[in-house]
Amino acid sequence: METDAAVLAKQTVGILVVDDERTLRFTLKEGLSDEGYRVETAADGAEALEKLEREEYQLVLLDQKLPDVSGLELLKTIRARKRGVQVVMMTAYGQIPQAVEATKAGCYEYLSKPFELDHLKLILRNALAQARLTEEVARLRDVDRRRTGSTLIVGGGSRMNKVMETIGKMAQSPTSTVLLQGETGVGKELLAREIHERSARRDGPFVELNCSAVAENLLESEIFGHEAGAFTDAKRTKKGLMEMANLGTLFLDEIGEMSPSLQAKLLRALELKRFRRVGGTVDIVVDTRIVAATNRDLKAMVAQERFREDLYFRLNALQLVIPPLRERPEDIPPLIDHFVGHWNRELSRSVKGPSDDALELLMAYRWPGNVRELRNVIERAILLESEEWILPEHLPLEIVGAGGSGAAVIGTMIRTEKSIVPLADAERMAIELALEQTAGNKTRAAEALGISRQTLRTKLKEYRIDAPGGHGA
Repeated sequence: METDAAVLAKQTVGILVVDDERTLRFTLKEGLSDEGYRVETAADGAEALEKLEREEYQLVLLDQKLPDVSGLELLKTIRARKRGVQVVMMTAYGQIPQAVEATKAGCYEYLSKPFELDHLKLILRNALAQARLTEEVARLRDVDRRRTGSTLIVGGGSRMNKVMETIGKMAQSPTSTVLLQGETGVGKELLAREIHERSARRDGPFVELNCSAVAENLLESEIFGHEAGAFTDAKRTKKGLMEMANLGTLFLDEIGEMSPSLQAKLLRALELKRFRRVGGTVDIVVDTRIVAATNRDLKAMVAQERFREDLYFRLNALQLVIPPLRERPEDIPPLIDHFVGHWNRELSRSVKGPSDDALELLMAYRWPGNVRELRNVIERAILLESEEWILPEHLPLEIVGAGGSGAAVIGTMIRTEKSIVPLADAERMAIELALEQTAGNKTRAAEALGISRQTLRTKLKEYRIDAPGGHGA
C-alpha cells in the first residue's frame, strides 16, 4: 500500500496524453487517474502545445503520428520549450530508425502499440523518478553554490554551537513551522536550509521566497499560484511555491512584509494543509513545511495590529533568535579565514589574511550588516588590492573609523608623523580633507573616502562638520 507521502507526490504530477485515437485517450486517462496522477488529453499537436503553455506537466505520452504534425517534430518542440518534461513516445509503426531518432531527440522511452497498461505504469514511474533525480541534482548544485563562501557554521563559538544544537532539534520535527528571527545578514536563509537538510524532508525540494522582493499584488500568486485567466496577465496556469515545495520546505523570508489579507490565507493553508490557486475552484492538498524568517519584531507588530496574532502563534511553534555577529566576536577570525580562502580561490589570489592592525579593526567593528557584510568586506579587500596581507588602508572608512561610535574602541589610537591622535579625530580630519579637496562636493568626497553619500551625511552630522560651499549634496 502506498504511503500518504507517495499519494501526495502523485497528486502534484501532471501527465498529458497526446493521441488522435479518442478511445486510447479515454482509456489512458481513466487508468492513470486511478493511479492518482493528474491527467489531461490532447487530440493533436496544436492542442498539446496550447495545454503545455497553460499548465505544468511533468510527463507527456506522445503518439508518433498526429493529424497536424509528426510526433518527432512535436517531441523536439517540447524538449526545446520544456526541458524538464519527460516524453514517452507511442507508435503503431515501430521501426527501429524512428526509435533511434526519437531517443536522440530526447525521448525517454519508445513504446509500440498495443501495450499493457501495467507496463506503461512502470515506465512512467521510472521516467518520473528520472525527472525527480534531475531536479534533485540541480537543487543540490544550487545549494552548494549558495553555501560557497557563506556559512554560519564556520567558527563554532558557544553562541553558534547552541544555535546549531537547536537547529538539530527543530529538524527532528519535520511538520512544525519554524520562525527564525535576527538582523539582516545573520544568515537566516542558510539556517533554514540547514533545518531542511537535517530533516526527513531532505530529499524533497527547498523553495525560497523573499516576501519583500515581490509586489504585494503578486505575492499571493507567487505563493499559491493562479489559474489561466485569473487576472489580466494570467495567460497560463502557474504553480505556486507552496505547491512546488510539496514534501519539502518553503522558506518565507521577511514574513513581516506580508499583507493582513494574505496572512489570513497563509494561516488557512497552514491549518488545513490545502489551498486554492488564485482564480481556482479546487483545493490543492500539500505536505509542505513552512520556515519563516524576519528581522522585524513580530510581537510588537501584533500589538500594533499590523500582524495577525493567530498567524504569529502558528508560526512561532518553534522559534529561534540568531545572535548578531557583534555578540559573538569569537566567530569573526574563523569567518575571516574562511572568506579569505574562498576569495583567494575565486580570484586566483594568495592573500594570507588581515594584518594584526587590520584584524584589531575588524574585531572592534560592530558589523551592522553581520556575516554578509564581513564577507563583502573581505571580497572587496582581496579584489581591489594586491598586497600579501589585508591592511587597515584596504578596509572601508566606516571600519577604520569605528572608534567614533564603538564603545569598545573609543580609546583606539593611531600614530601620525607628529603625534598620536584618537582614531575618531583621524576620521574627522580625513573627511575634512576630502571635502576641502573636492570643493565641498559630497558625492566626490564620499567616493574618495570609499563610503556612500548616506554614510558621509551621517558622519557630517556626527562630527558637526559644515561642508565648504560646494555642491553635490
